[in-house]
Amino acid sequence: MGRVFYHEVRVGVLRNQMQGGLGSPAALSHAYVQHPPLRCDIPDIRGLFYDDANKFLIAPTADRILYWKIAPSAPSGPPNSDPVNEGPVLSVRFSLDQKAIGIQRSSHEVEFRNRETGEACSKKCRADSETILGFFWTDCPTCDVITIKTSGLDLLVYEPQSNALRLVESKKFNVTWYLYTHESRLLLLASGMQCTLFTGYQFSAGGIVKLPKFEMMMSKCEANNKPVLAAADVHIVTVYGRIYCLQLDRVNMALNLYRFYRDAVVQQATLPTYSSRIAVSAVDNLIMVHQIDAKVVILYDVFMDSYTPISAPLPLLVRGLPSNSRQAAQTADHQSSAYGGTLYGEGWNFLIPDLICDADNGLLWKLHLDLESITASTSDAPSILEFLQRRKYDLSTVKTLSLAIIRTIILERRPINLVAKAMDVILDSYSRLMKMGGSAAGARRTSEQNDQSSGQPVEGSHVVSQEPPSGTMNRPVLHTDSAIEVECRPEDGITNLAAHVDRTFLNASSDSEDIANTSRAPSQATSGATSKRLQVLGEDSRPLASGASMQHGTHVASVTISPIEMFQSVFLLVEDEMMGDPAYLIVVIMEFLRSMSKAGLKAPPNLYVMLTTLLTRSNRYAEIALFVSNKILEPSRELAMQLVELGLQHSLTRKLGMDMLRERCLHHDYVAVLLQEGYYLEALRYARKYKVITVQPALFLEKAVAKDSAQNVAAVLSFFSELMPSFKTTSDYGRYQHVLSEMARTREARRRRTRGHGRGQEREQERAQPPHAGTVEHVPVEAMAELVPVEAVPELVSR
Repeated sequence: MGRVFYHEVRVGVLRNQMQGGLGSPAALSHAYVQHPPLRCDIPDIRGLFYDDANKFLIAPTADRILYWKIAPSAPSGPPNSDPVNEGPVLSVRFSLDQKAIGIQRSSHEVEFRNRETGEACSKKCRADSETILGFFWTDCPTCDVITIKTSGLDLLVYEPQSNALRLVESKKFNVTWYLYTHESRLLLLASGMQCTLFTGYQFSAGGIVKLPKFEMMMSKCEANNKPVLAAADVHIVTVYGRIYCLQLDRVNMALNLYRFYRDAVVQQATLPTYSSRIAVSAVDNLIMVHQIDAKVVILYDVFMDSYTPISAPLPLLVRGLPSNSRQAAQTADHQSSAYGGTLYGEGWNFLIPDLICDADNGLLWKLHLDLESITASTSDAPSILEFLQRRKYDLSTVKTLSLAIIRTIILERRPINLVAKAMDVILDSYSRLMKMGGSAAGARRTSEQNDQSSGQPVEGSHVVSQEPPSGTMNRPVLHTDSAIEVECRPEDGITNLAAHVDRTFLNASSDSEDIANTSRAPSQATSGATSKRLQVLGEDSRPLASGASMQHGTHVASVTISPIEMFQSVFLLVEDEMMGDPAYLIVVIMEFLRSMSKAGLKAPPNLYVMLTTLLTRSNRYAEIALFVSNKILEPSRELAMQLVELGLQHSLTRKLGMDMLRERCLHHDYVAVLLQEGYYLEALRYARKYKVITVQPALFLEKAVAKDSAQNVAAVLSFFSELMPSFKTTSDYGRYQHVLSEMARTREARRRRTRGHGRGQEREQERAQPPHAGTVEHVPVEAMAELVPVEAVPELVSR
């Protein structure tokens, strides 16, 4: 029972502080449906149908087809409608370009209607020998429509100009029932006495891929009893771009998990369901198993080949009801009465991937994950961060939760090794995004989808692969595939230098120091048992790519967190709360820099500034010099200016900052620092040496005037007249030349007063001369400057 670690007052979306672990009272549910649902309880409708290719919810009436577009969000207005001929409706599907409608009228006829012209044509079969089980539209280049019959498949081309159907190819074999999802483009055809023999095809834009025949295993409750596999017990789901088939074993109360390759079908694992009456959904790459009788939901994440539930079974919650409260749990009966239906009622039809159609009440629900509750169910920060980084919906919540987790484990002073692992997760995710050429707001692709790019059908390959010779039935082989190869890089000197930081105070015992990853222990046992029966697949056993990943391999926006976001949303916020004892935060920042170096990323310059400030507060100036000399603190303008500022109390630190400014050729800043500290003559020499013409002459002249030295003012005027010839045309030049003249007259008057009043002859001679003759005022500035060049003027302020 791990304690909740992400509570934080500053984060508005996070709830009140909670204590508890798996199944804690505060976590009402890990999955929910949002009230109000889409209402389609229109009078006189003849059932509800779902077109997964176009995301349409369809409600036929006697002479019209009503439909709602439910993606990307459920509509709030009235449905669209199309006129159709009267007659029975067994299923309805729109063409992929939505220019035609296919309506199965009976088990022997499918009608196709042109929406623009209203003309219709039909595809019929022989009523005495075969039955039409269904049909679907495809983006396969060789055909537009595929009809599934008990005698096989018909591949058809729809020609709207002539309003006709043209048969391209027929495939003959026995079919009892079929399963198809547009997301995977995968068609499974069941046959045999127990319906456990399967033939599979993938019809995608890249062509047709024929899968080898395989057989699903079923447990027997009695020796002579041979159960028949029903279509409702088999589900096709696509998670992380992988295509899986889930087969319910009612006797063992488990789901057999199969994965499809181009030349093999692999039974990868078995997921416990703890019930023989279940339904399956797929939400944000998680497999959601609904226990109908218990009215609870079990979540599985197969990304890391962990086949144990990621959380305890919890009820499905209805959010948004007037009386619903996050603090007070409500029973299923109370929620049912609030919205006017029954949770997990007999009329509930679970639509892959994440919809629930309540046919009895004319409602359509969409399933959602409660990421906050899932996060609150564990105290293993690195694991939950990995889980959050794999999500692709509700991105703002994912980022907020991830940043809050990092902040909280720092504020709670968790063991440094745990904090380091958490940071590795965040930065590794961001580094992978950068390697794929994305940005923090760009496209992201999972590693598995990269693997699948080699398994996609070749463009233009329209030939269906040949069937294996008769009698070569392929049974699923047990296999555990490695999803990701982690690239390890040698760490540079930062790791060794980081050890210089004193960590003895961090070794105190803590109840959360050794956090057991309980979710992986059963997985390892399962993997060990499976590996004993592992059979090596062929060299061409590439994963079968889903149609969705072929067309939508990337999705805009990302949950990755950049180093700048880490600095702004983590370190800046925790710094104020850890002012009293900065030693722990110093170690955390060092681990963050180590993780940055390992991931090949650059840290924000302000992070180095913060680290330097924290070291200064602890009087650890020697470590600052060590980190600067070994490039742990990357040179930057921000860091150099901070070192200069901190060097007011430590001269060696100031020298480090001044040297860094010179090394990075930040001449303007170097001159500005000298001027600010009163060394304006030295600044002039430096500016002339490196041709720094961006300085403001008025600043230097003000310093010279403040020293009350006419010689220095004249030297500065002469310097800038030479460095910047246009300076003579500015108002500053005229103003300070007048100031220089006034200073010269003042000095001359002071000199006269010191001579005494007894020298009358000298005074007579002075009266006989013209006014101001021979005074400094009439000496040109250039001439005065020649008498006192910059090199000859002594330093007024001792260094």
